[in-house]
Amino acid sequence: MASLYFVASCAAPLETVAQAAFNDEHELVYTRSTPPPGAKEGSCWGKHVTPAELETFTHQIQLQPAEFRTDSTVSAPAVYKTETSQRITKERRELSFETPCALALTPEFVESLQRALKARGRFHGSVYGYINARTRSAIRKYQASQGLDSSILFVAAARRLGLVAYDFEDDG
Repeated sequence: MASLYFVASCAAPLETVAQAAFNDEHELVYTRSTPPPGAKEGSCWGKHVTPAELETFTHQIQLQPAEFRTDSTVSAPAVYKTETSQRITKERRELSFETPCALALTPEFVESLQRALKARGRFHGSVYGYINARTRSAIRKYQASQGLDSSILFVAAARRLGLVAYDFEDDG
């Protein structure tokens, strides 16, 4: 996908994120998603949208059959019309999820994220403390193994990586 939706703030619709944490990549779009009902105040939410997949079908429709002479030669060829139609083969999906807020994505946090992904064989290269295509690819690989096909860091994945503490008040 050309654009990547990433949670930036829960307090404001858009937030300027320190460039130290991001490598000035133009494909990043900083936005926030409306928290679902009952979400903890101050929590940040993102949305990952998977577009629908369409398949195009082309077929011929005979409008007029061929006309034949008595000696079986064609006096007029058949007339056909080409029609195309589309069918949704995979429905559009929207996945809302809690994500670390932008202010938490400090260079130190991103370095820890990169080290944790590297220890699990998902990130290769030097640890540099900013999110770029290589880091997003590693996040996607790590989360895909858990059924989450997104390069946006989910809080649940950050917890499994040991980067975000569990909130025991919410565990009932």
